Amino acid sequence: MKGTIELKGMAFHAFHGCLPEERELGNLFVVDFTCIYDISKAAESDNIEDTLNYGDIYDLTAKEMETPSNLLENICARIVKAIADAHPEIPEFTVKVSKQNPPVSGPAAWSSVTINHNGR
Repeated sequence: MKGTIELKGMAFHAFHGCLPEERELGNLFVVDFTCIYDISKAAESDNIEDTLNYGDIYDLTAKEMETPSNLLENICARIVKAIADAHPEIPEFTVKVSKQNPPVSGPAAWSSVTINHNGR
């Protein structure tokens, strides 16, 4: 039985961006993770060892958020690679990285990049 496991709203104050003030002051970034996962064993056993440890997903994401990048594309790709390398058992997953108040010439609450990983 396949199910969807999500870890939404992982929030980080980080120093990504191309502008000097972004690198100096930082900004709020929010990361969302969604995966398709075989939940059969966990659904039956009710044992945490039989499912995806999303605490590990958080830790992998947090580590990548510590390294400044110019572009959301780079941050998102590094998170995807870290998760794919650590969890080859996840066949499909999506990572979305959003930056609050992006530096554009008008009102914009968020800018985002989403990468869909299909390990097959």
